Amino acid sequence: MEKPELAAVVFLIVLTMVFQARSNGVFLNLQNLQGMLGLLPEVALVAVGVTLLMICGEFDLSVGSVFALTPMVMGVLLADGWSFALAFPAGLVAALLAGLVNGALTVRFSIPSFITTLGMLFVARSLTVVISGGFPPIIAADAMPRWLFTAFVGPGDLFRMSFIWFLLIAALIGLMLSRTNFGNWVRATGGFLPAAQSMGIPTGRVKIACFMICSLLAGFAGTLQVMRLGAPLPSIGEGLELQAVAAAVIGGTALTGGVGTILGGIVGAILIRVIDNGLVLSRVDANWFKMALGALTVFAVIMNAWLRAKAKGMKVETQK
Repeated sequence: MEKPELAAVVFLIVLTMVFQARSNGVFLNLQNLQGMLGLLPEVALVAVGVTLLMICGEFDLSVGSVFALTPMVMGVLLADGWSFALAFPAGLVAALLAGLVNGALTVRFSIPSFITTLGMLFVARSLTVVISGGFPPIIAADAMPRWLFTAFVGPGDLFRMSFIWFLLIAALIGLMLSRTNFGNWVRATGGFLPAAQSMGIPTGRVKIACFMICSLLAGFAGTLQVMRLGAPLPSIGEGLELQAVAAAVIGGTALTGGVGTILGGIVGAILIRVIDNGLVLSRVDANWFKMALGALTVFAVIMNAWLRAKAKGMKVETQK
């Protein structure tokens, strides 16, 4: 009962059964699963980064804008004749710089990260529009190795290569959080900052590193979407930051920091895709999606709080 992602897993199983029944078996067929899993990495990678940062006790509202800025930088450079080997890392560097600025300002001036990243949300989105001129740059068809990120693989072509990238990155972040000293520092920093500082943990550097990882994952996720679409659009990623926060919260990440798992953030992202797709297949008005997502977020917070309270009660009884 102490597993923070438990409630999200239960929600996922229940909703899958409901949508499978309401769609007359279409929800879990090969074609629909292929579509859902093809889009999942673009949301889930952002959710993984936001989950890590929330465990560290901070927020990032700029991930949607960084999601658009990173591939736009890459696209503009490709249109100017740069090779993919140079343009791709240049876009990721832009994402890292955004995270560095967010983290440095938050730590150096003790500004709430909500405010810092809200400012970066507008700055990064404005830069995206300015460098693009408001229109997607024209990129040659062979300028990007799209097959490396979008080709279908696996049994029945069930997965895109982007899903493989997502699994590798999520596993790496999960292992880092659960098996390394840095992961312990992240939890300690988010759990109780004064205690972490008194233990000699470089909390400022830990927070800045988490901000940079969060922005990097958002930028890479945006690049995956552009690889799928074929051109960077200035408007992609709008509202994505709220979905990422919702995925983290649904997955059991505490708003106060210190509690959460990467698996929980992934399950939360899957739930968002399941709700979005399931409502369409169930012939429910798509305008109900945000209401369902909001209700699920609030219910998940209540359920996780109840589960943690029950777990603490069981511990006390066991000790007695």
